[in-house]
Amino acid sequence: MTDFLIEAYPWIKALHVISVIAWMAGMLYLPRLFVYHAEAEIGSVQSETFKVMERRLLRVITTPAMTAAWIFGITLATIPGIVDFSSGWFYVKLALVLAMSGAHGSLVRWQKEFENDANKRPARFYRMVNEIPTLLMIGIVVLVIVKPF
Repeated sequence: MTDFLIEAYPWIKALHVISVIAWMAGMLYLPRLFVYHAEAEIGSVQSETFKVMERRLLRVITTPAMTAAWIFGITLATIPGIVDFSSGWFYVKLALVLAMSGAHGSLVRWQKEFENDANKRPARFYRMVNEIPTLLMIGIVVLVIVKPF
């Protein structure tokens, strides 16, 4: 099995990167939809359209991409010689990925609130929330590429 993983490494890495890009696309776009949805009148055609867009983005792209990113990431970490587990960068990166997954969970919860016409937050809140995935992504990429410690 180890030989197979070593041979498949470039493919697993490519699939991981593709999954992360798709996950981030959803993580950056969904809060933007929430900004506009929070400004729409409940029950309006616009509000109902946002519900469909948010649900589809989350269920068809963002959540499956997160799942794939985790699967391929864990698979990469199990390939001998790929991760130096004595380096601190990996554990900080893992913590940031867990934070990104927590942010994903918040987006799921807020999407359900919008779906049920129960949103209580203003558009400004979602504008600020939109920056969280960006900051986490910057930290993750710097840690993976630079490996500062």
